[in-house]
Amino acid sequence: MKTTEQRKQKILELLKENDSVRVSSLSRRFGVSEVTIRSYLEDLEKKGLLSRIHGGAISTYKPYYTMSLNQRLETNQQAKVEIAECVAELIQPNDTVMLNAGTTTLLVFRRFPAEYNLSIVTNSISIALEASGNPNYNVILVGGEVNTKYQFTYGSDAVEQLEKYRADKLILSVDGIDIQQGLSTYYDKEVAVAATMIQQSNCCIVAADHSKFGHSAFAKISDLSTADYIVTNGQVNQDIAKRLNAKGVTLLMNPNEQALCVDELFSLDHQQD
Repeated sequence: MKTTEQRKQKILELLKENDSVRVSSLSRRFGVSEVTIRSYLEDLEKKGLLSRIHGGAISTYKPYYTMSLNQRLETNQQAKVEIAECVAELIQPNDTVMLNAGTTTLLVFRRFPAEYNLSIVTNSISIALEASGNPNYNVILVGGEVNTKYQFTYGSDAVEQLEKYRADKLILSVDGIDIQQGLSTYYDKEVAVAATMIQQSNCCIVAADHSKFGHSAFAKISDLSTADYIVTNGQVNQDIAKRLNAKGVTLLMNPNEQALCVDELFSLDHQQD
C-alpha cells in the first residue's frame, strides 16, 4: 500500500507526463476518497508544485491557465498573428462564422475584412464587443453563465442557443492537440460549447500555435477527425502532418506562404459538394 507521500509523488509524476490530472481518476487509482485527493492537491499547491483547477490540477510549468486575457495575448503573439492572418483569408463575404473564446480567435477576428457582410456567432464577450462596432457585422453573443476572468459564456443556455444556428465556418481555439487524445481545453465548462459549435458548422478550422501540439489539456473537446483544417506556424514536425492527414485533417503550416493554397482547397471542396 502506498503512503501519503508516495501518492503525492505519483501525482507529480503523472502531471509531468500528462500536464493535468483529475480528482476522480486519482481517487480511483489510489483507492481513496476525492476529499483525500483534494487535500493532497492543496498541499502540493502550497508547495508550488502544481496549480489546482476545477476538478483537478495542472503543472506549474504550464502557467498559461492562470494568466489574464492580456497576458495570454502577449504569449506566442507573433505566431498567433501569422496564424490569424492566414485564417482570415478563408473568410468570404456573407459567411456565418462561429468563434469560441480564446486569444487566437480574438486575433483572427481582428483580421476579418471590415467591409464584408458577416454573421458572427460567439461565446466570447471580447469578440462580440469589438464586432458590434462594425455595422457590416451581424453579431450574436450566446447567453448563459459568464466567466468574468476570461470573458466567455457557457452552460446549457449557451448550448441550446447555439443549436439554433448553422455556420459556414468555425474558428476554434484549443489548448491541446494530440494524435491520440484529440482536441482539448483547460476549461471543462467550455467543452459543451465548443463541441456544439463543431456540430453546427460546415467546416471546422482549428487555429493553434505549435506549443499546443503533442499536448493534452484537462478536458477533451473532440477527436482530431472533427477538424477539417489545423492552421499553425511552421514549427511542427512533418510526421505530425502525415498522421493528421491520415485522419482526414489538413495541416497548414508557414501560413504566409500557404494562404492562397488554402483558398484553392476550399474551392475544391465546394466543387465536390
